[in-house]
Amino acid sequence: MIDWYILAPAAFFAGMVDAVVGGGGLIQIPVLLSQFPQTAIPTLFGTNKVSSIAGTGAALWRYRRSVSIPWMVVLPATAAALVGAGGGAALVALLPRETMRPLVVVLMIAVALYTFARKDLGHRVTRVVTRADRWKGALFGGIIGVYDGFFGPGTGSFLIFGFIRLFGMDFVQGSASAKVVNFATNLSAIVFFASHGPILWQIGLAMAVCNLAGAYVGTHFALKHGAGFIRKAFLGVVVVLIIKQLVDLAA
Repeated sequence: MIDWYILAPAAFFAGMVDAVVGGGGLIQIPVLLSQFPQTAIPTLFGTNKVSSIAGTGAALWRYRRSVSIPWMVVLPATAAALVGAGGGAALVALLPRETMRPLVVVLMIAVALYTFARKDLGHRVTRVVTRADRWKGALFGGIIGVYDGFFGPGTGSFLIFGFIRLFGMDFVQGSASAKVVNFATNLSAIVFFASHGPILWQIGLAMAVCNLAGAYVGTHFALKHGAGFIRKAFLGVVVVLIIKQLVDLAA
């Protein structure tokens, strides 16, 4: 028996959170693991991506109608992230993923403290993206891609923070830009997982409908309440990520 009364709300809430600041996987993956304890991990990860990409796509479509996305820097970042994700996945054969966890905790704490201390960070667009930013965007996207392919937790949050800090975006524009990269890397992950084992397509597609609905609601709140709302949600998700990584380290 599939407990849809658990899976459907989880997918909806994950889509809502993911649309604003990322981190939907923190909700969906534990639920999938608890509902299908005998199923292979790659199968569940692939199923999670099928659900997530629907919400990410819906959020991107909604943001694009209202937010000016600086494609000059976002597209190079996306292309480099796709290449980097492949390199990051290859690193798994050389290094255990757990080696990243202490460093990620430190980075997340630094991001949270910096964002909290800089009350004006991301409240408005502070500069115009130029052609010179293309290479910086590619470098940033490549680094994030390697991290996502190798480890992954907090990728959406790191993307938003990077777009704001490096390119002067506000939280709304940073979140919208992050969705472009997220959509591309999610699509790449689905291809990877589908080629390495089965995906629970019926489960994933049913959850995708709920995730899409959640993304629509989340994007509505983000656009209605603006950068201040996203900043608070961002800090909340980063704190949850920090706590999760610390718990995993202690386990």
